[in-house]
Amino acid sequence: MSHIRVAPELHLILNPTTGVIAEEKDDVVEYSLDGVKSQLDELDNIVTDMMNSLEPSAKLLSMFPGREKASYYAGIVTNAFYGATVGFVVAFLLLVLSKFGGM
Repeated sequence: MSHIRVAPELHLILNPTTGVIAEEKDDVVEYSLDGVKSQLDELDNIVTDMMNSLEPSAKLLSMFPGREKASYYAGIVTNAFYGATVGFVVAFLLLVLSKFGGM
């Protein structure tokens, strides 16, 4: 817990988050949350990375430089491949139906 000693000789402290000046007491246990804050910052970066994974042009944490749009281009190539495959199957079926079906 961070605080500012306003008057050490009078044992007065200021809590900067609330703006309250209070008397410093010996029976109050103080502990630092800096370690927890650094872990929360790391988790926040991971969550941001997971949200960025949904956007094809976003930069990811473990991505090499210059590969920001790799997912975008991979999606274009994959969709072109599936589109061509489905188009060839439909064209083949139409060809078979025209030869044997009497279209």
